[in-house]
Amino acid sequence: MRTERWDFTGSKGSLLSGRLDLPDGAPRAYAVLAHCFTCGKDSLAARHIAAALAAGGVATLRFDFTGLGSSGGEFANTGFTSNVEDILAAARSLTDKGRPPALLLGHSLGGAAVLAAAASAPEVKAVAVIGAPFAAAELLDRLGVAHAEPVTRGTTVSIGGKSFTLSPEFAEDLRRQEPGERIARLGRPLLVFHSPGDRIVGIDNARAIFDAARHPKSFVALDGADHLLSRPRDAQFVAAILAAWLPRYLDLPGEAKETAEALKARTKVVVEETGGGPFEERVFAAGPPFLADEP
Repeated sequence: MRTERWDFTGSKGSLLSGRLDLPDGAPRAYAVLAHCFTCGKDSLAARHIAAALAAGGVATLRFDFTGLGSSGGEFANTGFTSNVEDILAAARSLTDKGRPPALLLGHSLGGAAVLAAAASAPEVKAVAVIGAPFAAAELLDRLGVAHAEPVTRGTTVSIGGKSFTLSPEFAEDLRRQEPGERIARLGRPLLVFHSPGDRIVGIDNARAIFDAARHPKSFVALDGADHLLSRPRDAQFVAAILAAWLPRYLDLPGEAKETAEALKARTKVVVEETGGGPFEERVFAAGPPFLADEP
């Protein structure tokens, strides 16, 4: 795997810090990864998933949301909507360079954000979420803020030993979201990952997302995983499933030809169907290719 620095302008006009993890060969597809709430692009889950996707041929852009990690801006001035806009800015930065993302992938609140962003990203072919809340406002409950309780400017919460300031706009932004209707209109294949033992975002959230979505949709249980996918094998499992699932929804007209060419390079004789009849085969051997009948 190789990694490129990939900085771009975010929703608030600040420079956002990103990393594009690339496979050793030509990428089969590109993805944008949205990290969990306050986690950052260098979280264990983000790094492990991006590395495993690269091993499967998928290049992944992971970045810090505005005001987090190495990105510019003030976290206190951000909200759920700005996170969605940051994801769209990341997708545009790839598209503008001729690398349109086929997949939006989000972890925890990042999952809720990619479900919201997909409608404004026509180049995206598929969406996947990991441990995502159905209603973004559930985050307030997890932070000890009652659903109807007003948030005053300067309200501070502690997450992972770090203090973060929530603005009234942040709380109201979360409360305004209507996930059911948005998920029903997703219009993309959806893959939902969730651990049955998730103690941060309960498994009922995965059921609500799955029930709201229309087909094609799939669910994968991350048995034994924690919410942050702190074990490398759990993140690698997610990436392996994604790498196998995503090509089903991609238009890769050159894939069969490339596979045949790679096969020819490794073997002395290759036989493939021509499509010109029920028995006609094309044979690649030591000299020029020629036609033959089965068997």
